[in-house]
Amino acid sequence: MRHIHWLRNTLRNKFNRTFIGKALVNLTTPDQQSICFVSATRLSEKDFWTKSLLGRSLRPRLNQSTITCRIAFDNTRGLPDIYNEAIQGIEADILVFLHDDVWLEDTQLMQKIRAALKWNDVIGVAGNIRRVAGQPAWLFLRGADGNLELDRPNLSGSIKHGEPGKSAPSHFGAAPAACELMDGVFLAAKRQGLLASNVGFDPAFKFDFYDMDFCRAARQAGLTLSTWPIDLIHLSSGLFGSASWQAMEKVYFAKWS
Repeated sequence: MRHIHWLRNTLRNKFNRTFIGKALVNLTTPDQQSICFVSATRLSEKDFWTKSLLGRSLRPRLNQSTITCRIAFDNTRGLPDIYNEAIQGIEADILVFLHDDVWLEDTQLMQKIRAALKWNDVIGVAGNIRRVAGQPAWLFLRGADGNLELDRPNLSGSIKHGEPGKSAPSHFGAAPAACELMDGVFLAAKRQGLLASNVGFDPAFKFDFYDMDFCRAARQAGLTLSTWPIDLIHLSSGLFGSASWQAMEKVYFAKWS
């Protein structure tokens, strides 16, 4: 079945890159595709909308019938559970999976998401154009001494870290760029593409490595991944190398060895 998904998606994407394919995509993809933002938070509903970066920056954007959200408040479950429920149960053309400590800064956010997903199945803001054996993260390789090292020549995209008005940009490389792996801080995808290809999030990865696993599954099914220049701020810089991260690294490599 995975081979069938890969073959179908690969042939479709090759056709879409032809002159006729591009013309058909432009004719059949409406500019008002519905978008649903999906996230989870430990905060209460009231505190999410008044205190979190995502809640404060998302709320003013929910002024159109085509823009909705599904937020898991007071959440204690893993992100894959929340995200898979959205894939199976939300009637939206596009799903945006993102963390609750993200500030949506881009004034052209909806237009960029829709434009990017005309030509790609999944988009993110930062990623790696390649994947190599033993790679523990989208932006790192493990050096001979066992330490994490940036895979600098093969990175793409950018993101700011900090708080609004006090953030510092991290520029990884040129974007857009076709990628093999992307950061889960912000991932947008065509819902029907995920359903048709039987691609979702593995509940074994509660938080760490869920994005790596998702990208591997998407590429295995022949879906295309690409970074896109979207402006946002992420409060956290990640927990790479933490005890919980190292524990899930073993689970990840046991699955994808």
